[in-house]
Amino acid sequence: MGKYDGYLQGLSLAAILILAPLALQTLLTQDETQVVYVAVPVESENQSGNTTETVTENARAPELTRGEVARIATFNIKVFGETKMSKPAVVDVLVDTVLRYDLVAIQEIKDIDQTVPYDFLDAINNKSNTSWAMLLSPRSGMQEDDRSSQEQYAFYYNTSMFEPIGNGTLYNDSENDSFQREPFQARFSLVNQSGGGSEFDLSLITVHTKPASAMEEINAMGEVATEYLLNHPDEEDLVLLGDFNADCTYASEQDLANSALAGGNYTWLVGNDADTTVAQSACAYDRIMTNGDLSGRLTGTWGIDRVFDSSDVSDHYPVWFDIER
Repeated sequence: MGKYDGYLQGLSLAAILILAPLALQTLLTQDETQVVYVAVPVESENQSGNTTETVTENARAPELTRGEVARIATFNIKVFGETKMSKPAVVDVLVDTVLRYDLVAIQEIKDIDQTVPYDFLDAINNKSNTSWAMLLSPRSGMQEDDRSSQEQYAFYYNTSMFEPIGNGTLYNDSENDSFQREPFQARFSLVNQSGGGSEFDLSLITVHTKPASAMEEINAMGEVATEYLLNHPDEEDLVLLGDFNADCTYASEQDLANSALAGGNYTWLVGNDADTTVAQSACAYDRIMTNGDLSGRLTGTWGIDRVFDSSDVSDHYPVWFDIER
């Protein structure tokens, strides 16, 4: 077989040249952590609020009507205090925005008298055809070094769609002091289309991270979620949502890919290319993550509602997702 030696050597060399880069790539990417984003239909309303532009990427969501889903949102209402609550035109926009959903996690409530959340609930009920209620957190920023930036969170919910399980709790951050504003945790059962129990409940944890410490607090959210599930062994469905400041100068894509919430344990509904801010800068600060498909009820549809263009209302747009009723 001597006459084939040159041919065989050439073939071996070609195989090495082809396979070596593939093997090297496998070794380099084997331990690489990735953020798992869900490929879903994305709905984003323009500023007029009259039309909806939909971009679909490998849509897997069933065709469901609005009445067949419960819509959950997160909304940072910029410096939501007595000054903003005293502006009827602004409050009207905020109420109309909240009424687009069935449950809304609100961040950045700043009212030392703590009356604004209740006044806002009254404004919602004055305009709604159904009854709404609220779970309100204590003032966050409980540690001595955090008291200069105390805020409250609230979950506003349509009582014909959701029922609370308990009153919600502020995460106990006294040991590690990982957060400037401790996350707020709450659990809700879903009301079915007939008005009865659906035998499905989910827990939500909302946070407003400190911009300068966004990545540290995002990583700490992984610990919060793990601890919550350990303390609630009967809970299978968890949603993390809020103003994570998870983009632009506060968190890079690589930072997020290496975070405690990456690696496949959580599905991120809002991608890095989203823009959740009213400002000209495009930043995906507001995020929603789930620990799976929420017992098969996650439809895969989410959106950013650009239904106002004034920073007097907020500097963030609400971000939402749907679950099947």
